[in-house]
This record gives sequence, structure tokens and C-alpha cells, in this order.
Amino acid sequence: MGKKKPKKERKYGKGTIRCVRCGSCGAVIRRYNLYLCRQCFREVAEKLGFRKYE
Repeated sequence: MGKKKPKKERKYGKGTIRCVRCGSCGAVIRRYNLYLCRQCFREVAEKLGFRKYE
């Protein structure tokens, strides 16, 4: 039998992209290169120039 290759870490699926502000892995907003989780986005959205409409 041949040599076994070491297993590579998976680059897909939940948990690969982290929030740049708090480091959580779930529900990260990547649009416009924000890379913020939902909770952090809600806290800093106005400072970034986003407005909330009814």
C-alpha cells in the first residue's frame, strides 16, 4: 500500500468565515466586504452610513 496523505482542513461550510469585530462564525454579512455578523452589523450600521427604512 502507498503512503497516506495528511487530511486537509475543509474550506467550505459553516464556520469558515468569521466576524472581524467579535469573531463569531454564524450569519456573517459579506456583502460590500463588511464581514460582520448580524448582531455587530446592527450595532454599527448607522456609523457605516446605512439607514433603516420602515
